[in-house]
Amino acid sequence: MNILITGIHGFVGSNLVLSLKDHHVLYGLDIIAPMKEGVATTFSWKDIETTAFPMQKLPQFDAIVHLAGKAHDTKNQSAAQVYFDINTGLTQKIFDFFLESRAKKFIFFSSVKAAADSVVGDVLREDVKPIPVGPYGESKIAAENYIKEHFILSTTSPYGYSSSGEEENGRYSGKQVYILRPCMIHGPGNKGNLNLLYNVVKKGIPWPLGDFENKRSFTSIDNLCYVVEGLLTKNVTSGIYHMGDDEALSTNELIALMCEAMGKEPHIWKMNKKMMESCAGLGTLLHLPLNTERLRKLTENYVVSNEKIKAALGIERMPVRAADGIMKTILSFSN
Repeated sequence: MNILITGIHGFVGSNLVLSLKDHHVLYGLDIIAPMKEGVATTFSWKDIETTAFPMQKLPQFDAIVHLAGKAHDTKNQSAAQVYFDINTGLTQKIFDFFLESRAKKFIFFSSVKAAADSVVGDVLREDVKPIPVGPYGESKIAAENYIKEHFILSTTSPYGYSSSGEEENGRYSGKQVYILRPCMIHGPGNKGNLNLLYNVVKKGIPWPLGDFENKRSFTSIDNLCYVVEGLLTKNVTSGIYHMGDDEALSTNELIALMCEAMGKEPHIWKMNKKMMESCAGLGTLLHLPLNTERLRKLTENYVVSNEKIKAALGIERMPVRAADGIMKTILSFSN
């Protein structure tokens, strides 16, 4: 297949290139366009800042994977409009190109944060009514809505899409669209929140919230690449798919894995929950680093179901266990 990948020089894009390059011809679309091993050509976004993509100058693409986006700023220092300009605006631009091209498959990387900032109930599934909080999630759901408005929601599947409104005149016949909502992605080369926690543990700083047994879902980059290749090569129904590893892990388990990788004993203090909640409440009043909101974020459950994507791909388990994927990521930090 000829596959166009936007944001190809990012963390996920670089890993997709390694995963797909031996069996497909890859093209990139990014803000920079240097040569990259395994990529035939990388185009610049400047190419589509005119009224239309110069289709006559481009290869014939079979599929488009849209990764390019503004990542979640955990320090909340980015202006809200930047998220909408990039996460929504670029998605509109590249999806319009897909609809007018002869490409048959489109994979949009959204986020579970487009569905919910916090999980209500035991697990987050695709049928949840989206209630994003903040410009990151809001810009992602706006991009999803644009795709749904132009690729009409199927009446035969509760989560699927079909271009049924257009297929009657044959305009979009045969196209398939996937909105992928991964939870936190990690892997070698990723500099995210796991790296921050690793640096805290490496310094021997005790973790005082051991009394909170929270569970969180993560997404190994190896599992993610496996799923993307499956969507590209198998006949999977269009729709929204959540993405995560099979097992959810607690922060205590993460710290234990990090210490195992470093050959250290974990320092997990099980301070009384009520006492920590009272301290956090005081921190809110005094504007201290540990406040009620931060305590909630550190200790809440955020479990994401991957049952739908596994059923669609015809598999019972993801190829990489959550603990093995985390360990691979942690070992890469020390290297």
